[in-house]
Amino acid sequence: MKETAMAEKEFDQEYVEYVIRAIVNHPEDVSTERIVDERGVLITLHINQEDMGYVIGRQGQTARAVRTLLKIVGAKANARVNLKIYEPEGSRREHMSTRQTEMGAGTESNMDTTSVDDLGI
Repeated sequence: MKETAMAEKEFDQEYVEYVIRAIVNHPEDVSTERIVDERGVLITLHINQEDMGYVIGRQGQTARAVRTLLKIVGAKANARVNLKIYEPEGSRREHMSTRQTEMGAGTESNMDTTSVDDLGI
């Protein structure tokens, strides 16, 4: 009986997998873990690193939308459901403006002004 319960996924977990598989390029890599405690249900989503941008979306809009829908699914079952997107250590890409700032791009001290220095203005 215990093995059967372990093999069966709850509706909220199935829902997350269904939605995420529909938007990623590697649906075979989508998996979830479901943990229930006194604070509610936590679903941890594991995906292929190449699909992270599709799942998060611009400024987190896609992830926010999935979380909102998941809360509604949970509310129907009187459960508080949260979604965590698993991100392996060191997998985050640096934001372009952060890299440019670190490299010194765009600062006056690093600009090549040799072409205008000789103008004599």
